[in-house]
Amino acid sequence: MAVLMVGGLACTGPERTRIVVTTNILGDVVSEIVGDHARVTVLMKPNADPHSFAVSAREAHAMQTADLLVFNGLGLEEGVLHHVRAAQAEGVPTVEVGARVEPMDYQDGDAAGLPDPHFWTDPVRVVAAVRVLTEEIVAHVDGVDPDALRQRAEAYAKRVGELDATVAARFAGVPAQRRVLVTNHHVFGYLAARYDLTVVGAIIPSGTTLASPSASDLASLVTAIETHRVPAVFADTAQPARLAEVLADEAGITVRVVGLYSESLGDADGDAATYLDMMRFNVDAIVDGLSG
Repeated sequence: MAVLMVGGLACTGPERTRIVVTTNILGDVVSEIVGDHARVTVLMKPNADPHSFAVSAREAHAMQTADLLVFNGLGLEEGVLHHVRAAQAEGVPTVEVGARVEPMDYQDGDAAGLPDPHFWTDPVRVVAAVRVLTEEIVAHVDGVDPDALRQRAEAYAKRVGELDATVAARFAGVPAQRRVLVTNHHVFGYLAARYDLTVVGAIIPSGTTLASPSASDLASLVTAIETHRVPAVFADTAQPARLAEVLADEAGITVRVVGLYSESLGDADGDAATYLDMMRFNVDAIVDGLSG
């Protein structure tokens, strides 16, 4: 799909901006749904952190003048939520996707009991998001062909469903005692629930990368790594692996640090240019890390 750069914004479709999307993962999903039927502006750059990325004054204006503003929600986009609220105050139709796909709560850590925004690691919930987004676009964006849009959405949902089957088969090949994850922060709860994995710990025991681990947090995680004989620590490619490497040193055991695209797509010519690419890359990396 052709992508236009207008004032630093990544856009697709006709000349006028119609749909503004905060995160690049949702931006890819929306773009797959609309094709050339509407223009899509994605605010979050590749390899960015959704918890901390910010927007320019031009981008904030785009949010407040959009036909539809799509955001992940559930507290994910911490740096731009005040701009979302400002757009809502201006009467811009918005859709908080995470709240519409039966969100889970965090099970432990500092955020235990709060809704987990990282739903995209479960393809089944992404299929639900595709259908929610399709109807919101039909309702709020003038000039789109509802039938054509729904056909595109169903074709994409089918591809995501096929991804789900592939991922399930890949994880089924990992012995049950090996299906344990240690990550930079709590981001894979949905993946674990969908594919029968266990998250035994996170270096930052929080749902956000803006938190910091305490000495007791690290000590508890070292114990978990040793108890479960964890062969790899999974760190986001957008974040330095320093904490994961420090933890490996503290544990006194050999633990690989494996990079994943957990919260952002990568560059257009890289391994995680699309949501589907990102999921395939991550699953291959996790299976390889757990099998090592």
